[in-house]
Amino acid sequence: MADFFRKLFGAKEIPTQPKQQIVDMATTAPLTDQQINSIVAGQNLKYEVKQLISSVGQSVGKQRDHNEDSVLALTSTVSGSTESIPFGLYIVADGMGGHQFGEVASNAAIRIMGGNITKKFHSYLYNLPTQTLQDSLQEVMENSIMEAHQYVQREAPGSGTTVTAALVLGQQVTIAHVGDSRAYAVYPDGRMEVITRDHSLVKRLEELGHLSKDEAENFPHRNVLIRALGQGDSLEADIFTVPFPQPGYLMICSDGLWGVLNENDIFKMITDAPTLHRACQNLVEAANAAGGPDNITVILAQMIG
Repeated sequence: MADFFRKLFGAKEIPTQPKQQIVDMATTAPLTDQQINSIVAGQNLKYEVKQLISSVGQSVGKQRDHNEDSVLALTSTVSGSTESIPFGLYIVADGMGGHQFGEVASNAAIRIMGGNITKKFHSYLYNLPTQTLQDSLQEVMENSIMEAHQYVQREAPGSGTTVTAALVLGQQVTIAHVGDSRAYAVYPDGRMEVITRDHSLVKRLEELGHLSKDEAENFPHRNVLIRALGQGDSLEADIFTVPFPQPGYLMICSDGLWGVLNENDIFKMITDAPTLHRACQNLVEAANAAGGPDNITVILAQMIG
């Protein structure tokens, strides 16, 4: 073993220390009941490394026989002597088109976008010396969603998918969005802000003043989209950058969640849950309990530290 470390580090001599001496340098003391309870309860936690945490929930629902939703969630933190770099990529895609083409479209969207974006950031995050990106974050997102659009048109003609993708780098979130899946900023004070704009017929009629908000909620064709990835000769996606909600949560979900549960219930289930994983599962279970008319997908991400 000593020879291995000499070769690895180029050291002629490896200083050693008797095992007993190392033990003698350490002191231990039992934690008090108050300290244990405080740790278990999560009180007074201090995170020295700024980092992202995330979780995912998904269900086929109660009224569909197959799942046309696809989801991708990648979370990474690079930290050391320099400032930590939280990195996250979160994508929800809700496919449409029948004959399993909806599944093809949504799966292609998350894989092509995920592959392109992570390839762009691999050198920036993990190689030494740190390299700079040649494209802006918004250009990276736009190029990735356009490549996915062209693939779906070519390989699954007649199908389409929504896409809501969030690229988190540091304190910023860059969104690429088309369709009616949604991204929300959820704040501890009770605010839930829809970050994205639905590309749906009902939303357009509401914007034009032809429907009130109450009428829009009960509109019989709420699922009709006016924009979708894979549909039309060109794709007009919304690409923009916003601050990550701090303190708070980033939520991305398909309409199988937001179209079934009201915002007050969503907020309560997120903030009352002990973990993001439990919050995601509670949201999925609640959407199913409300009838589960569609596939359900949700991602929750939180910045801590």
